[in-house]
Formats: sequence, structure tokens, C-alpha cells
Amino acid sequence: MTFTVKPCAPKTVGAKAVLSRPVQPVWIGGEWRILSDTFDSHDPATGELLTRLSRAGQAEADQAVEAANRSLIGADWAGMLPATRQALLWKIADLIEAHADELAELECLDQGKTYATARFGELNGAIAQFRYYAGYATKLSGQTITPSIGYAPAGKQVMAYTRREPVGVVAAIVPWNSPLLMAAMKLAPALCAGCTVILKPAEETSLTAVRFCELIEQAGAPAGVVNLLTGFGHEVGEALGTHPDVAKVAFTGSTEIGRRLLGSAQVNLKKLTLELGGKSPAIVMNDADLDLTVSGVARGIFANSGQVCVAASRIYVQRGIYDHFAQKFAETAQSLRLGHGLDPDSELGPLVNAGHARHVADIVDAGRASGAEVLTGGTREADHPSFYHPTVLTNVRPDMAVMREEIFGPVATLTPFDDADEVVAMANDTQYGLAASVWTENLSAAHRLGAQVRAGTVWVNCHSYFSPELPKGGMKASGWGVENGAFGLDNYLENKTVCMLV
Repeated sequence: MTFTVKPCAPKTVGAKAVLSRPVQPVWIGGEWRILSDTFDSHDPATGELLTRLSRAGQAEADQAVEAANRSLIGADWAGMLPATRQALLWKIADLIEAHADELAELECLDQGKTYATARFGELNGAIAQFRYYAGYATKLSGQTITPSIGYAPAGKQVMAYTRREPVGVVAAIVPWNSPLLMAAMKLAPALCAGCTVILKPAEETSLTAVRFCELIEQAGAPAGVVNLLTGFGHEVGEALGTHPDVAKVAFTGSTEIGRRLLGSAQVNLKKLTLELGGKSPAIVMNDADLDLTVSGVARGIFANSGQVCVAASRIYVQRGIYDHFAQKFAETAQSLRLGHGLDPDSELGPLVNAGHARHVADIVDAGRASGAEVLTGGTREADHPSFYHPTVLTNVRPDMAVMREEIFGPVATLTPFDDADEVVAMANDTQYGLAASVWTENLSAAHRLGAQVRAGTVWVNCHSYFSPELPKGGMKASGWGVENGAFGLDNYLENKTVCMLV
């Protein structure tokens, strides 16, 4: 089914002002700079040029790291009272909220997602991150310890305590699927901990990062506490990953790049938080609430056009309801309306660019050539090459690429199963372990399956539910470390022991 992409333009003054600039700047040490080397940003729905961005490289990486190191120990930041840091984080949240409409428009134009997803899902999530960690800023504390050390000079005793200190300069490298939310998930805990940050957005989606950093400056962050470098991963991203004065890299992206960062970290044994690939299963039992499950699993795979790390791409349905589920699920996928992200009638936007849509099409075509059957979708728009129709595949085998690789598009596979032991083995037959969901009205089955599936997050009768309080991380090749919650804050803190004679 072909369609016409309605022409859409931003309505907010703020989004129009950003797009009116000939070139977007980088931000280093409190100074906004236009670089002579640039690259283009396009609207994936139409292919139209949105703006040009400054292309940072090794020189700018060195300057940003130097500025961040200065600020790390500077009185304006290191000497800031916890209550003042709390107020700063809360102010950033307030400014995101005040400018949420324009940020959502920029995200839609740059990434392709629908306005509803950007404005009411991801922007609210970014605001929540800063407000959550603002509360922690006044609650970072160590502890006193009574050590069992018996040798002390006469009249002296041993006392000890611990301190929690910022890990240092952080390179926050964020992906293109949820740019602003992923940036907030890294910056909010890093700033709460007292770190300084260099934000490196994906080259495909850097617009909201520019506006976001303008709001951080407006909130009153001292110069150099946050720095912004736009550019390519193999240039400025690699420069940050290998820089000896970067203490930590917080990265969300592919497992391939995550493995590469492991090698880069050897330079100074820098700390890493890696949220990597996923191939998340959804397990649907015979007793599942069918209407709830069909809509919930559809959201789990088709939201943001499937460009979600935890997308429910492998769907296992117990044989008793398999045929009924497959029919209803295919009908739901087929009913989704594609269009420009700013078009209020759109339910799915384009993929991030035509090249990625071609990658998705190639994997589906390879599966079809190997015997997979297409219930619905499986087509790419010739006139609008970034759009790929929601796709449901059956008759798939575990060895097919559609079952093994992270497609990162609106593509779901359906597989029947008979019993719990069988489906656990199927669900765990992957290198990934980021997330999973279980759909059942049986409490015992939910607990058993939730314990047996190897994934960092298991949802029951829902999928892709997030909150700043909920730890988020992966097992196996899906990553190192955890974001969100108290565990996420620990990633940005060092523990120091002070032991003394008194």
C-alpha cells in the first residue's frame, strides 16, 4: 500500500529558530563555536535538508576534555553545595518541560519518530530523569567504620570513613533512536555525582542535543561542566573513547561498537557502562488476555518503528492460541498508519534514514528467501525510501538472520511452542539478554518464566515500561553495568576509604 507523506513543518518559535541557523555549533568550555568542517542533517521522512552541523574531530575532543578536567576541580563545580546542584538539576528539568514542544518537533524532524512518542513519552522521560537524580544530589554520603586494627601508638586510636567522589570526566555517547532521552539518562546521574561531561550525540540525530545544551547553559551550569561535540563516531567518538583523560564512557549502541570500546578503555583502564544490542522475546501463554497482549506486544515491537533496543522482535505464542493471535496481530500491524512524524494522523514514522531501511529490507528479504512467510508488510516505499511497513513473519527457523540479528526495525517473527520448558530454551537461544516479556494470567507461570529467562529486564503483561527508578541493563552481549536508579548513580561515583590515627 503506497501513501503520500504530507508536508510538515515545525510550529514552535524555538524549533524554527534552531533550523534557521546555517550551521549548528559545538559547545566547549562554555563557548559556542561554529566549525569550518560540517555535515548535513536530513528529515528522514522527506529527505529534505534540515540544517548543517559542526563536525568535531580530535582537536575538539582534546579541547573539550581539557575544559571538562578544569571544571571538574574548579571551585564553581567541585565547591558547589549539594543543594545548589540539586537546584541546577531541577532547573534543567523545568527548562526541558517549558520547551518540550519545540524539542519534540526537532526530534521528530531529525529522527522521524511520531510527535506523540517524542512529546509524551520520551520528553517526559527525560524530565523525570533530572527530577529523580536531583533528589539524590543532597543524599550522597559515605559511612564511618570501626576497623579491627589493633596496632596503634599509645594514646592513639584508629578511625576510618568512606567518601563518594565523582569518577571524573565522562564521555556520554548516545544513539540515534531516542537521542534526548538517552542523553538525559547519562547526564542526570553524572551531574548529580559531580562529574563533568562531554556529550557526543549520534551524527544522524544531533539537533535536540544542541538545543538541550543551550537549556543546560540557561539553567546556570558552570562553563565546561557539560560540553557538546557533534560529529562522526569513528572520528570524535573514537577520540573520546581512547582519550587518557576521559575517566568513563557511558555508551548506548551496537554490541560491535561496545566491543571496540572495550579495547579503547585499555589506554587508562577507564570505566564503561555499555547498553548494547537486543533481540528481546515476548512469551505469550494460552491464558493470556488476548486483546491486552496483542496491543501490548504490537507496541513493544512497532513503537518508534521498531528502533528500540528492547523491541519485542521474537514473539513466541503457545500453540493453543497461536492461530488466533497471529491473525489479530497481523491485522493490528496492517492497520498502523505511516507518515511524517509531525503529521497527527501518523502512528509510525520513517526509519532514521534510507540506508537503515535498506538494511532492514535486506534482512527480511534474506529470511523470505530461506523460507520465512510474510503475514503482512515486508515492503519498502519506493517513493519514500526511509519508510518500511510493519512486518510479521512466520515459518521462521532459529538459524535465520531475522531470528539472530538485531534488525532495529518494525519486524516481528511469530513462533509457536507447546510448553514452558520449550519456550525458555527458545527465548534464551540468543547472544543477547537485554529484555523480555511474559504474557499470562497465571501468577506462578509469570514468576517461573521471569526467573528462567536470561534478560536484564522482564516485564509481565506489558513491554517497554520504563521509569528512572527501575534499573536498566543487559546480560550476555547486551551490555555491562546498569542505568537508572541508585545502581545507575553508582556508575559515576568512586568509593574512597580514609583511615587515620587520631
